[in-house]
Amino acid sequence: MESLALRSSFAGSPLLELGRPARADLRLRRVGLRVAASTAAGEEGAPEPDLMVRMNGLELPNPFVIASGPPGTNYTVMKRAFDEGWGAVISKTVSLDAAKVVNVTPRYARLRAGSNGSVKGPIIGWENIELISDRPLETMLNEFKQLKAEYPDRILIASIMEEFNKAAWQELIEQVEATGVDALEINFSCPHGMPERKMGAAVGQDCALLEEVCGWINEKATVPVWAKMTPNITDITQPARVALKSGCEGVTAINTIMSVMGIDLNTLHPEPCVEGYSTPGGYSAKAVHPIALGKVMQIAKMMKEEFDNKDYSLSGIGGVETGDDAAEFILLGANTVQVCTGVMMHGYGLVKKLCANLKDFMRKHNFTSIEDFRGMSRYHPRTRSATQLGHYLNGYMEHSLELLMESRKYKVDAETLKETRDKAIKKAGEASMRADATVRRAKDVEIALEESSKKTLDCWVFKKLRL
Repeated sequence: MESLALRSSFAGSPLLELGRPARADLRLRRVGLRVAASTAAGEEGAPEPDLMVRMNGLELPNPFVIASGPPGTNYTVMKRAFDEGWGAVISKTVSLDAAKVVNVTPRYARLRAGSNGSVKGPIIGWENIELISDRPLETMLNEFKQLKAEYPDRILIASIMEEFNKAAWQELIEQVEATGVDALEINFSCPHGMPERKMGAAVGQDCALLEEVCGWINEKATVPVWAKMTPNITDITQPARVALKSGCEGVTAINTIMSVMGIDLNTLHPEPCVEGYSTPGGYSAKAVHPIALGKVMQIAKMMKEEFDNKDYSLSGIGGVETGDDAAEFILLGANTVQVCTGVMMHGYGLVKKLCANLKDFMRKHNFTSIEDFRGMSRYHPRTRSATQLGHYLNGYMEHSLELLMESRKYKVDAETLKETRDKAIKKAGEASMRADATVRRAKDVEIALEESSKKTLDCWVFKKLRL
């Protein structure tokens, strides 16, 4: 049974009493509350795998985080997530003016495995055209306060997004931080997040805008800030680098992928369709997992090479439904793993399966903590760029051809040796036959000599007798 204990990240320095030092100390001033978890040793004496995660001054009992989206829509569902045991919860994205947000129905479409997306097949892809929270900001703020009052030792992260306006961003940050949230996640990545207002991916895809907005945010924020990256960009390391250089403590990757789920071949309308209208939306679920892994690997390598500092964090997201899915993100360098669509399909109780699966993986490889294997596959000896892999394979093929030519040469040499051996055996056989004939002739001569000697002796005896 896990036991939870609350303590300040810095002794004698409560979070809300921290001062605001100079810009150079920006990252040092942002600390959060730590949730410590201790686990008992296994029945056979082996230490039980510890899922605790520490980063950005925060401690989570496990690396599994509810991602921003429908699973964090309101107090009721976020409370359910805490009760089920999620390591942290990120709220649905909020902004100052919820009146500008109009969510439509239906706003989801699903892709199933099987022929022509059979309705009986398992869901492997999920598209949504849902916008950020359409609930009044005051309502969301009150619910944040209520959650922190009831769960003071749990990690609550607010997802926020605003228009391209410094005053609006900083006002939003001030109001949200006043509720006691432990960190902020900045939505720079929603593919349909009101780009006409320079919101969502419209910022995440423009490094100049991103740098300016991150500057406004980090000038005001006093809790850790994570920048959520869009995959709908050529090189995801560029905005991630800008966000970290601009003062963010962490990066989340990836948000959903721009997509059109399909076309209804009866109505000829794209899906999902709302009264005959549609728009490209965000693609998620199991089908995006390999893409997310690739993006996380790129960011993890960049962070290791350019920001080799343990205070920076990386949160992986994309198609996580099992503990093994999560282990892959952690092996690439992620500190935490977020789940959204998986919760929508399997429920909040999924976290128990995720924790059990991840512990099984750790036992299999004798890992006792997340840090034992985090980033282990980021620089695997056989992990190369496509160009490096091409050069490597070309060299391997050239070497293989050399070996083939050499083997053919050895084959020719072997055949020559065989012929020489056969000739030698034949000559040896002939020599043996000649030797046998010589031996036989020698024996005949010996017999003839014996007979000749006997006759000579008889003649000598006969002559003696006559005398």
